[in-house]
Amino acid sequence: MIEWMHRTPRWVVMLVCVIAAGLLFVGAVAHITDLFHHGLRPYSWAPGWLNLYWSSLALFDPLAAALLVGGKRRGTDLACAIMTTDLAANWYATYGIQHSTLVAQPGLQRLIAFAVLVLGTAPFIRRHLTD
Repeated sequence: MIEWMHRTPRWVVMLVCVIAAGLLFVGAVAHITDLFHHGLRPYSWAPGWLNLYWSSLALFDPLAAALLVGGKRRGTDLACAIMTTDLAANWYATYGIQHSTLVAQPGLQRLIAFAVLVLGTAPFIRRHLTD
């Protein structure tokens, strides 16, 4: 691995973990709210498997956030998995189902920015976290 990755300041690692955990908690609140108001199918226009995936994030988002706050590598790994799959699911929903564009979907724009943060910083912070 590149040497400068090993020298990531501790405060940067902590800041990234706190920001990512906070945003994961925001996502969890949105998914939990959808579950309470609409059940397991909050989006009538989406197929059942996609609704089930988004509803599962009510569990996985706070789990990843808690692991990140606890300084665990698994938190980074889970956050990367969530962001990759959530980005793919939302991209499919936008283009494949709704036939929309990125410009018309500010939620997808924010998700891309968050995915860039999580996926872009993971190699730098992961090695500073514990098993």
